Amino acid sequence: MRSRTVGGLLTVVALVLLGACTSTPPTPAAAPAIGVDAAHGPADVAFATDMIPHHQQAVAMSRLADTRAAAPRVKALAARIEDEQGPEIEQMTAMLTAWGAPVPAGDQPMAMSGMPGMMGPQEMADLVGASGPTFDRAFLTMMIAHHTGAVQMAQTELAQGTNPQARRLAQAIIAAQQAEIAEMRGLLQG
Repeated sequence: MRSRTVGGLLTVVALVLLGACTSTPPTPAAAPAIGVDAAHGPADVAFATDMIPHHQQAVAMSRLADTRAAAPRVKALAARIEDEQGPEIEQMTAMLTAWGAPVPAGDQPMAMSGMPGMMGPQEMADLVGASGPTFDRAFLTMMIAHHTGAVQMAQTELAQGTNPQARRLAQAIIAAQQAEIAEMRGLLQG
């Protein structure tokens, strides 16, 4: 982990030095080229900082379904969750980097179990130990709670955040995860 941090720091230093060697100064138009609006506030930073480990846990839970789920619809839902949330993690990482804010380490989801909808170590261990229809029920029940927590976090961003990109992401999270909550409830009933 330390060598990754040092390597990342050396990359940043090299990029800064290369930038200093150019003959034309950077223009304000250069910032949007990376796709991140620089205007942000504390709520935007908190949203991205907290949602990254939240999404990482959802991805970890979803990856379990490939080998443990019985129902093809549960496997398909889990794959879709992973496909949606992976790019969102990358987007939030880019936002935090552009804002000069620290990016949460990939090993933090369990340490953040106090966040809305986050599973604790025992719940995750139970999910890892389950298979077949038992896994399906546990996964759907846990993911409903997990998505409900993400919706709450995204609603907080809409109420308090100022960054347009973070607010658009929050709206997308709310729309996608509310639809998936309805789908998961249907799978539990059916």
